[in-house]
Amino acid sequence: MNNKIPDDVAELQKLFYQTHDYLDSEKKDKILVLGIGNYLMGDEGVGVHVIHALDKIKLPEYVDIIDGGTGSFDLMPILAQYPLAIFIDATMNFKSPGTIDVIYPKFAKDFPTVLSAHDVGLKDMIDALEFKNELPDVVLITISIKEMNPMSIELTEPVRKSIPDIVDKVLDILGKIKRNT
Repeated sequence: MNNKIPDDVAELQKLFYQTHDYLDSEKKDKILVLGIGNYLMGDEGVGVHVIHALDKIKLPEYVDIIDGGTGSFDLMPILAQYPLAIFIDATMNFKSPGTIDVIYPKFAKDFPTVLSAHDVGLKDMIDALEFKNELPDVVLITISIKEMNPMSIELTEPVRKSIPDIVDKVLDILGKIKRNT
């Protein structure tokens, strides 16, 4: 039997188990899943819709989920408590709507440049956390959207249909992090 941990599992576990300065934090053994998006802007709110879907299933005790809305500096003290955060956010990257990508940004500059409406606020928050040396390790799950639809909570069909796949992706990442520990 081969006991070698697959590379993707080892990389995720390494991200989570780096201790940083979390020794006094009650969140040091937890993972934050943070949905970002404006719920009132159609597909742009898909990150929040995913958090609502995750809220309906039983998640491991080591997982906290938060509807981060449009992201702001108010999230900084929350994010700084966690060693690892999984962000879920819409992006306008000219891929087919509903396309899911997983990115492992190390620094604020590694985040996609075409995040949707809250691009400036979220990136500013990431820059500030990085500057303060409080940025947790981040796994970014992006969902491609075509456009925002102001004053609508409805998702387009391809984006709506991607939600179960995004939930599965989150669960897969969480499982890989905790496997063989």
